[in-house]
Amino acid sequence: MSAKIIDGKAFAATVREKVASHVVRLKADHGITPGLAVVLVGEDPASQVYVRNKGKQTVECGMQSFEHKLPAETPEADLLALIDRLNADPAVHGILVQLPLPGHMNADAVINAIDPAKDVDGFHISNVGLLGTGQKSMVPCTPLGCLMMLRDHLGSLSGLNAVVLGRSNIVGKPMAQLLLGESCTVTIAHSRTRDIEEVCRRADILVAAVGRPQMIKGDWVKPGATVIDVGINRIDAPEKGEGKTRLVGDCDYDSCAEVAGAITPVPGGVGPMTIACLLANTVTACCRANGLSEPEGLTA
Repeated sequence: MSAKIIDGKAFAATVREKVASHVVRLKADHGITPGLAVVLVGEDPASQVYVRNKGKQTVECGMQSFEHKLPAETPEADLLALIDRLNADPAVHGILVQLPLPGHMNADAVINAIDPAKDVDGFHISNVGLLGTGQKSMVPCTPLGCLMMLRDHLGSLSGLNAVVLGRSNIVGKPMAQLLLGESCTVTIAHSRTRDIEEVCRRADILVAAVGRPQMIKGDWVKPGATVIDVGINRIDAPEKGEGKTRLVGDCDYDSCAEVAGAITPVPGGVGPMTIACLLANTVTACCRANGLSEPEGLTA
C-alpha cells in the first residue's frame, strides 16, 4: 500500500482563497476590513520569519496587518499596556502575541490579557474552557487545520477511533477536543502510555504531535489509517553536506506511508495550514464582532 499524500500546501492555498473572498464581501457589503495585530518581543530568528510570513499573507488576503516589534528587555507591564490598547481598537479583530516570550515575562498572564473574542490563537483560558465544553470558541490554528484536512479527506469522522500522540495545550489537548466534537472515540497517548505502539495500531486517525523526530514507525500504523504528522523537527543531513540539516516529522515518513491510507508530509503538510487558519480565525472574529454570519468552511 502506498498512502495518498495530503497536500497541506495546496489545501492552505484554498483556505486563503476562501478568506480573501470573504474579505472582499465584508468590504463591499459592510465596509469592514478585518485587522490582525501581531506582537513580537525580542529578536528570535525563527519568530521573526514567522511574523513576517503572517504579515505578508494577511495583506495578500486583503486584511489589515498591524505589527508591533518590541525589544527583548521590554517590561511585561508595557506589553500588557499594548495589549490593552489593541483590545480597545475597533480596527483590530485578531491579536496574536508570538511565543516564546523572554524569560522575565509570564506567558499565561500575557495570553490571558488578550480579549478572548480577539484571541485568534485560541490560547486564552476562556477559549480553552469553551472548546472543552463544546461551545463556540476561537480554536487553536494547528488543530483547526488538522481537522479541516481530516474532514476533506474522510468526510464524516463519526465513530472512528482517533489517537492523538501528545498532550500539549497548543496541539494535543485541543485536537482531542475537536475530534470528540466530531464523535470520534479519542485516546490521548503520551510518554507514559503503556504499550504505546499497540495503542497507535488501533487508530483509524493518528495525529502525531510529540516533537520527537521520526518516532512513529510504520509498524505502529493500522493499515489504511489516516496519519496527520504535526511534528516539525530539524535533524542532521550529512547527505547534503557537512553541517546541513533537513526537516522531518514525528513520523518515519517512508515506513508509515507504506502502511497508511493517507499521510501528511513534512514539510508541506500541517505547517502551511497554521497561518492559513490564523487568517481564517481573524475573519471569523471580525464577523462575530460585527454580528455577521461566520464564513462557511473556515471554522470548527
